[in-house]
Amino acid sequence: MTHASPMVSPTRPVHRPALTTALLLTGLGIVVLALTVSWRQALLFLIGTGAGLVLYHAAFGFTSAWREAIAHGRGAGLRAQMLMLAVTTAVFVPVLAHGSVFGQAVRGSVAPVGVPVMVGAFIFGIGMQLGGGCASGTLFSAGGGSVRMYATLVAFIAGSVLGVLHAPMWDGAPTAGPLSLLVELGALPALSISAVAFGAIVAVSFWLEKRAHGIRPEPRAVPPRRWFYGPWSLAAGALGLAAVNVATLCLAGRPWGITSAFALWGAKLLMASGVDVATWPYWQTAARAADLRASVLSDVTSVMDVGIMLGALGAAALAGRFAPVWRVPARSMAAAILGGVLLGYGARIAFGCNIGAFFSGVSSTSLHGWVWFAAAFAGNVVGTKLRRPFGLVV
Repeated sequence: MTHASPMVSPTRPVHRPALTTALLLTGLGIVVLALTVSWRQALLFLIGTGAGLVLYHAAFGFTSAWREAIAHGRGAGLRAQMLMLAVTTAVFVPVLAHGSVFGQAVRGSVAPVGVPVMVGAFIFGIGMQLGGGCASGTLFSAGGGSVRMYATLVAFIAGSVLGVLHAPMWDGAPTAGPLSLLVELGALPALSISAVAFGAIVAVSFWLEKRAHGIRPEPRAVPPRRWFYGPWSLAAGALGLAAVNVATLCLAGRPWGITSAFALWGAKLLMASGVDVATWPYWQTAARAADLRASVLSDVTSVMDVGIMLGALGAAALAGRFAPVWRVPARSMAAAILGGVLLGYGARIAFGCNIGAFFSGVSSTSLHGWVWFAAAFAGNVVGTKLRRPFGLVV
């Protein structure tokens, strides 16, 4: 999705049936989770719905933002992502250095750096442009009524299962150990290095945009009356998502993630059809085996993912934009399916997606987050070139 200017969007009537559905399902989810799991799980579900609202109202898509930078030299979306990372990192580092918050032990998203991350992120980047969304983009677009993105989501789940099946092969690929700037250098150096990196990317984006278009864009303010119904500015979206990740860290004890749930959902569907996925190497660790045995209601990522879709549904209804288009061109549908498989497979071998690996990894000062970003951006360059044969707008 492309960010729409809040100054030119027409006012549309609220889609009351969709809003009622979103509110009823959200309320039901809160009650069920509070009674069957815990109040903490119910709050995480509510945070997920907030993420869906933010993502939809701000049209905060990583895919469209990176394509705008690659194809048109526009860097507003990329700069908003750096703002999001800077704010989140500024909170994460002291919290992670302390080791706990409000009595809750916390850990960062730190993963090994190696071939799996580079290859997986590159594949994921291609999938972003063909599928039409990243992990968060797929969920909020589907929740907002995009039929095409439901196809991407189903293929995303299938690709995740395939990645899980091939996990032993990628486990043997050359890989260095996890590297965290916070652990290796301390809080202040980690913050300083991260700030320099964010600032450098912002400066380069301004330079490229000025070179391509001859002007330096001025930010637009969002009228107060738009805060409830949308659209929001990209800056508001950046701050909103930073708040989502910080809240997730405080409540779940680890940063926000999305795609591990897709592997779990696919595995449970295969189990229901008689496939013994519990014997696969990927599910042999104690934590993953427990997730496979337990209800999806106990899985933080799963309940937050469902929350994102419901939050986006409510946001689309408030904006008067919930209007599913059921007919999707064949080439576009083919790209959605192929892109979804690449997204799922890439995320599983790269230790996460644009949220779990990039957003949460970089905010945790993990080197793998920056490697993921570089490889995924390169994949987006290739993916952008592949859009035209599928009849997709560049």
